[in-house]
Amino acid sequence: MFRNRETHARSPAHEVALDCLAAGIRGVDPERATRSALSATDGRLEIASDQRTSVPLADYDRILVLGGGKAAAGMVRAVDDCLGDRITDGLIVVPEDDPEVGESIGAVEIAGGGHPVPTPEGVDATERLLELAESADERTLVLAVVTGGASALLAAPAGDLSVGDLRRTSRALLDSGAEIGEINAVRKHLSRIKGGRLATAVEPGTVVGLAISDVIGDAPSVIGSGPVAPDETTYEDALAVLTRYGVDVPEARTHLDAGSAGDYDETPGRDSTVADAITLVVASNRTAIDAAAEAAREAGYEPCVLSARVRGGARDAAPTHVAIAEEAAVADEPVEPPAVLLSGGETTVDVHGEGEGGPNTEFALAAALALAEAPDDAGATVVVASVDTDGRDGDTDAAGGLIDAGTVTDTDAAREALDRNDSLPFLDARGAALVTGATGTNVDDLRVLVIPDN
Repeated sequence: MFRNRETHARSPAHEVALDCLAAGIRGVDPERATRSALSATDGRLEIASDQRTSVPLADYDRILVLGGGKAAAGMVRAVDDCLGDRITDGLIVVPEDDPEVGESIGAVEIAGGGHPVPTPEGVDATERLLELAESADERTLVLAVVTGGASALLAAPAGDLSVGDLRRTSRALLDSGAEIGEINAVRKHLSRIKGGRLATAVEPGTVVGLAISDVIGDAPSVIGSGPVAPDETTYEDALAVLTRYGVDVPEARTHLDAGSAGDYDETPGRDSTVADAITLVVASNRTAIDAAAEAAREAGYEPCVLSARVRGGARDAAPTHVAIAEEAAVADEPVEPPAVLLSGGETTVDVHGEGEGGPNTEFALAAALALAEAPDDAGATVVVASVDTDGRDGDTDAAGGLIDAGTVTDTDAAREALDRNDSLPFLDARGAALVTGATGTNVDDLRVLVIPDN
């Protein structure tokens, strides 16, 4: 699954790290996760995931499958497997470089859109999706498939905004260092589909959401900017994000100001009919961590989960992870080697330079620098890996990095690369960048630190 663009000697600890990463990504395969959650028996659709619900299929004349995201196609294959010709129509929007774009899964069309920023093609596809949603009546069931990436892929500019306005705003927010919940608060208030508005379009039909979570806490209102979930954020909240991070996007701010003044309806909240829509999470970052932990056990290593909620700056999180690994190596705390430390969540990059990299390559380089600058050799045998589970770290074609104490030999050069946000070329030149291509899933970051037995 993982490859380096340059030759890199790998120890058994490197192989354990890669095996844990691969197991984690396999563990959140969208088709398998969704299939295990669904069954159609005795005229009812049974869904068992983080919650359990039962839908009487006889109550509906039409079943539509709508949604989008990086893992949407795999989920729809499982839905089609379960319901087959009961599905009347549907459309999902996936990244435009997905080889399935232009094809169909049963009655469900696969259209392409832009990621990480919207494209005109994504807007066109989303408009057609909204037309299908608006065709629903009281005897229509809509299964809304929502996964990471849907925030960019499902693009429907609100008010007088253009797709160019959405693109500029998305790029500025992604470069600002804002956390995903903050970014999505803005996205929801610039859109006619996010923040529960897809569910509103379906009324009076019934909506059941199926989600693979790429956000900390797995809140349906944040996953893919919550197209079928009630929204607790406001225009004022969105404006506060732009101010907090100094994001200069005049067209977006004008729209948000108008919304705050009451010129546009607020997103539907918990006191709206959208609150009746159910969203069930079939896989999440914790699912990947659990699968990686099992792989560590099978390799004879004791797994220790640090957190599935790591957030903040990638370069700031890395030294703390390394320090815990060093403590385990010398003091058998919080776990006795041979051990594997695991963490997930979503870190960010505050972009100041014009280099190439993402949160996971930046984490890997910062971890390598921390090991190189350690006051002793406590981390001499530690191996650190960090990847984005979708196979694309930020805007790069790399998934992340795999480093050890020998990756950085020139600490000044490593610091300069971090200052330029140029982590990927640094790692690439040392055979420490990991490449997978698109994995077809997305549950955010997965980090593995291997501490061999001394």
